[in-house]
Amino acid sequence: MGLHNTKHSKVKQANILMLGLDSAGKSTLLYKFKYNDVFLTIPTIGFNVDMIETRKDFTLTLWDVGGQEKMRQVWCDFLEDTDGLLYVVDSSDKQRLEESKKEFELILKNEFIKNVPVIMLANKQDLHGALNAEEITRRFNMKKYCSDRNWYVQPCCALTGEGLSEALQTLTTFAKHYSRSKETSTIFKETKTQ
Repeated sequence: MGLHNTKHSKVKQANILMLGLDSAGKSTLLYKFKYNDVFLTIPTIGFNVDMIETRKDFTLTLWDVGGQEKMRQVWCDFLEDTDGLLYVVDSSDKQRLEESKKEFELILKNEFIKNVPVIMLANKQDLHGALNAEEITRRFNMKKYCSDRNWYVQPCCALTGEGLSEALQTLTTFAKHYSRSKETSTIFKETKTQ
C-alpha cells in the first residue's frame, strides 16, 4: 500500500558523522564548509554540530566529534542514524597513520553503520610530504574495508578549501542515495509484516 508513495517523498536531510584522530583538521574543515573561513580551533572536547545546505532541497547535519583518545570511546554512541561517514586523515602525519587506520577499521565493524557511505578526506595536502589520495586509499585498505558500501577518498586542504566542494557534492550524492535505499527497505519490511 505505501510503496507507490515513496516516489514522491523527497529526502531533505542527512546526518553525517565526522570522525578522525585529534589534530586531523575536523573542526577547521567544519568551519570552512560552513563559513568558507578559517577559524582558530582548539581541541574538541565533546562535539560540534552544524547544518550545511548543499543543494536547494538538501541539508547535511555534520557532527564533528572530538578525536582525542578519551573521546574515541564514545564515537560509537554517535553511529546510530548516520547517513554518511566523513573520516578525516592528516595526510602529512605518517607517524599516526597506523593509529588512524586502526580506529577507522573499528568504526566500520559497527553494525549501526553497515553499508553507510564513507568519504575519506585526505587533509593537509598543502604540507610537504603529504600522501596523495591513491596512497591513502592503499594504506587504509579502502577497497577491502569498504567493499560493502559507496566510498571515495578526496584529497583536500582545510586551510585553502581545496577539494571541499567536491567532497560535499560526493557526500550529498552518496547520502541521498543511502537515505532513499534505507527508506525503501523500511517500507518493504513494513509491507511484508502487514
